[in-house]
Amino acid sequence: MLPHGEEKPPSRRMKRYWKIAVLANIKDESQQKPEGVPPDAFADFDHIETVDSLRSALETDGHTTVFIQADRDLPYALREEQPDICFNIAEGLGGDAREAQVPALLEMQGIPYTGSRVLTNGISLDKTLTKRIWRDRRLPVAPFQEFTIGDEPIRPELEFPLFVKPAREGTGMGVDMNAIVHNEKELRDRANYIINTYMQPALVETFLPGREFTVGVMGRADAKLYSRHPEWYEKDGFHRFPILELDSSRSVTPLVYSQAAKSKEVGEEGAPGYFCPAPLEPELEKKLKTFALRAHQLIYALDISRTDIRLDKDGNPRLIEINTLPGLTPDYSDLCLQAKSEGIRYEDLILDILYLGASRWGMLEPREYPQDTSKKK
Repeated sequence: MLPHGEEKPPSRRMKRYWKIAVLANIKDESQQKPEGVPPDAFADFDHIETVDSLRSALETDGHTTVFIQADRDLPYALREEQPDICFNIAEGLGGDAREAQVPALLEMQGIPYTGSRVLTNGISLDKTLTKRIWRDRRLPVAPFQEFTIGDEPIRPELEFPLFVKPAREGTGMGVDMNAIVHNEKELRDRANYIINTYMQPALVETFLPGREFTVGVMGRADAKLYSRHPEWYEKDGFHRFPILELDSSRSVTPLVYSQAAKSKEVGEEGAPGYFCPAPLEPELEKKLKTFALRAHQLIYALDISRTDIRLDKDGNPRLIEINTLPGLTPDYSDLCLQAKSEGIRYEDLILDILYLGASRWGMLEPREYPQDTSKKK
């Protein structure tokens, strides 16, 4: 269904090849960071090599691509380039719903794009709001509390040790060994540090000491009609990627999947261990995949997401957060490692994300399946 019931201009519909704009915020490590920003500011921006990989993958099916930096000049660049569709991995430029900025701009201009829409990207970056939605719909989350000034009374269900992080950041920003606190003084100090450094609330939750997993899902009810690989998708239209286990015990921040750990290459000294498919009992594997899909659906995520889950002290899974703009760096990003473990080529993964998005904007004809001619009893 097209947004707001609008129809796309004929020039965009049913074309075999498209002009695709890849939208991203790029790291510029040669540029000095502005004063007053956190030490890990812009950590979730992408390297230009990721954009180059995306463009190469998209071009394998005949499309042309252009890269547009998702900065304040984006509206003017879009007007000049006039893409048929945008492949969006932009993180945004600040604020409490920055990942929703580019989707909102594209919606205003009526330009098709991939992935989740405005509301979902606004919710998913707000970890506290996401947890409230999940909790109210009976998905398992650890006890949590948001601190906005730092001296709020501690809720009785919170038991030390606790884990403290920014409420509205990604890529492990604001997470290091000091994120684990063991008493009230450490809690107050860390919460105030987060509030003052990141200019946003601190999310405090019971520390989860168990195994950590990330679970990717892709698709929707009619995914088979538009995918180049309909065999990937189950009857409900979703593909569950193999579960990736993150072993932080040997990382630079033991037991903490920090920004410092995430920034290391796979296999590099100090990087976490990545095991995919994770060695799991069938019952736990089924439970993790069920939770991830439900987490995706409850915030109206579209086409692709990756949910992080960790076991508590009793071995029960608890949802941590969901990424509706999962990293797409080949041989590095968690979702790409999951796809690779089951033999899905990077190019095929990227093209399926593209076509799932394009089909929602009326840019693809559905695939025809032969009718079931068997007699009904």
